[in-house]
Amino acid sequence: MVGRRRIIHIDMDAFYASIEQRDNPELRGCPVVVGGSGKRGVVAAASYEVREFGVRSAMPSTEAKRRCPDAVFIKPRMSHYQAVSSQIFRIFRGYTPLVEGLSLDEAFLDVTDSQKAQGDAESIGRTIKQDIMEATALTASVGIAPNKLVAKIASDLDKPDGFVVVSDEQIQAVLDPLPVRRLSGIGQRADQRLEKLGIRTLGQLRQASASQLRGAFGRYAESMRRRASGIDDRKVVADSADKSISHEETFDQDTADHSELTARLSRMADAVSSRLRKRNLVAATVVIKLRAADFSTFTRQQPMRPPGDHSAVIYRLAKELLERWLAQNPGKRLRLLGAGVTDLGAAEQLDLFETPGEESNMDDTVDAIRDKFGSGALKRGRSLR
Repeated sequence: MVGRRRIIHIDMDAFYASIEQRDNPELRGCPVVVGGSGKRGVVAAASYEVREFGVRSAMPSTEAKRRCPDAVFIKPRMSHYQAVSSQIFRIFRGYTPLVEGLSLDEAFLDVTDSQKAQGDAESIGRTIKQDIMEATALTASVGIAPNKLVAKIASDLDKPDGFVVVSDEQIQAVLDPLPVRRLSGIGQRADQRLEKLGIRTLGQLRQASASQLRGAFGRYAESMRRRASGIDDRKVVADSADKSISHEETFDQDTADHSELTARLSRMADAVSSRLRKRNLVAATVVIKLRAADFSTFTRQQPMRPPGDHSAVIYRLAKELLERWLAQNPGKRLRLLGAGVTDLGAAEQLDLFETPGEESNMDDTVDAIRDKFGSGALKRGRSLR
């Protein structure tokens, strides 16, 4: 099989929830929801125990509570999940430089050329699963196929802790019996249109007439037939450098409370600056995002000169943007606030003669304490109301 294209899709199992269960043995076997528990909370991740009640990611937390009153809600720890994700992606890059991350817990790997030195794709996939388990004590589901489309479908066929290999010759046999919703891009409305045509499986979709498919998909008809046939020529595109880093929060209740907004903004600036330092990056632009009670959304930005990673500077610039917007929109209540940075570059690009100031020393001290005692061990005074 060496020489044929081999793509691996790796999807961590209930990633955020599994990390919480790993870190807290009391949560193992419990229905765990990672996400806000308030009226506007949203499920970010659901453990397999709570999925049995129909709870899924992106579901409103109120609906999750209704379906599973015993669910344990855990506030997300994004910086912690990102650190674990970095461990996992380092493992991926030990086998191929062609790693395309889709999210913190999911990636495509092109191991076509890696097979010459590291064994066939199946051996590589099994070794990666084992490496992840040894490094993080977490399980991953793996799909291996000739292309990205089939590999992604394969990784979902035997979750959790799955391992599915689909050879070139097996593609139709594997895909044909699957429901059409297995194909990304077919949502509820398209599914209903296909149902009216009697098309319920990918095999039926593959064999449908041109007129039927045009009625269901218009100009995308032939593209959908090709995908239902497991044809996909897309390349695995290695991750590009970070373009931005941001953090945002949705409030339980709409607010125009200045002290509440600035306290939240401080915590966001702190999180963003910490992520910059962990990645050895500096930013040249600070951005805020505001969503009003009527769902209208605004962004504001201004340059940071010189580029940097200091929490206090990011907060000061973000606060200026926020107060300018509030002055222009008196009394307007917000349902969401976000802060971030763009125009990123390597920290080494800073002036070599620049002397670290108090802000840099303070940030380094805060990072060291949090690394040792946890992200909640230290809070900045300005982040408290």
